[in-house]
Amino acid sequence: MTRTDPGGGLVIPSVLHAPAPGWTRDTDVVVVGSGIAGLVAALRCRPHGRVLLVTKALLDAGSTRWAQGGIAAALAADDTPEEHLADTLTAGVGLCDEDAVRVLVTEGPDAVRGLIGLGAAFDRAGGDLALTREGGHHRSRIAHAGGDATGAEISRALLAALKDSGVEVIEHALVLDLLKDAGGRAAGITLHVMGEGQPGGVGAVRARAVVLATGGLGQVFSATTNPEVSTGDGVALALRAGAEVTDLEFVQFHPTVLWLGEGATGQQPLISEAVRGEGVHLVDHGGERFMVGRHELAELAPRDVVTKGITNRMHETGASHMLLDGRHLGAATWESRFPTISAACRHHGIDPATEPIPVVPAAHYASGGVRTDLYGRTSVAGLYACGEVAWTGVHGANRLASNSLLEGLVYATRIATALRVSTAGSSSSAPAIPSEHDGVSRVLAGGGGLS
Repeated sequence: MTRTDPGGGLVIPSVLHAPAPGWTRDTDVVVVGSGIAGLVAALRCRPHGRVLLVTKALLDAGSTRWAQGGIAAALAADDTPEEHLADTLTAGVGLCDEDAVRVLVTEGPDAVRGLIGLGAAFDRAGGDLALTREGGHHRSRIAHAGGDATGAEISRALLAALKDSGVEVIEHALVLDLLKDAGGRAAGITLHVMGEGQPGGVGAVRARAVVLATGGLGQVFSATTNPEVSTGDGVALALRAGAEVTDLEFVQFHPTVLWLGEGATGQQPLISEAVRGEGVHLVDHGGERFMVGRHELAELAPRDVVTKGITNRMHETGASHMLLDGRHLGAATWESRFPTISAACRHHGIDPATEPIPVVPAAHYASGGVRTDLYGRTSVAGLYACGEVAWTGVHGANRLASNSLLEGLVYATRIATALRVSTAGSSSSAPAIPSEHDGVSRVLAGGGGLS
């Protein structure tokens, strides 16, 4: 089924109709998403123009606040960006863009320091940052907060900074499609504000630049670590708008997710890789550390290796899950270092200080996404992407542990750099709003190319 756009004779497929936009808003930059990537993009762009941030649910409902392990950067005296680069390339199985990784690891340390400057309080040991290891890392370079509540602390600090920033916010806003001007350049978005969100109904935001920071797509799978809002909205919008996407098949499974029994679906509790970094052992039901001998880093091998190891051992033994044995850490360490994980385990009747934790792999992170250059620019002029929705080339076929928060932080900042000159002191353009909104395709004109 198709219809003809009365404004220009363009034939547009008609599948999911929505009412014509009942309200409009003008801004310089519209950011879609409120995890670390979206919040940093909004904060960094704000000094150079008007910024509107829209988010699907509440500001802190995305994946960032669920991040347990931490954020990776070469911050220790015995570490270097080159070593971080090498570990990232190894984890990516030869499919990373080395230039993109080099940007990440060289700009990463200062980006983390900037995050601290915004108010994020990371755990410390004797005045220095307390750094730990995770899978695939040969150095202790993971900064964490609240033991295992790093994402929650980062989200808290960024949301506190947002309050006094002058960034306008619309919550409960489901992004629908990209608006383009007559030249094919991104010129805003259409969106539906749901429930108690204001203003209500379908509307349009007209902007000079659109930044996608919508997160992942884990809810496509039956079992995932992702929150309910992670349904791939940003990738879907980009595809409808004609933007290039890359490596969508590279969905990383986290090896250690709390096993809740046969048939468990939806968001599952994550058991952070950091517990293995602190010495917890991965064992089968006979107590054998089956990853020893399968990889030089044993339980701290890259995630794809550990996930395959667990899956293979389950098949070999007929078991429904494997076990994390951290009884030797003691109750005090579990409570101080991993309070969130301890609470989640106890909620499900497991005491990690006295019994092994049952674990299985589950969908965790989208390594592919909307293809960007080193400044977050997509193949559609005026459309940018950062965070999990984006393919920057950093992760390759398998993301290195705790590089996700860092990627969102570094590349959101780079988008702000790219937009600084074009948005400073300028008013937003005003693309024509269609008389009827089509939920499948809102491409008003063709065109594109990196800009």
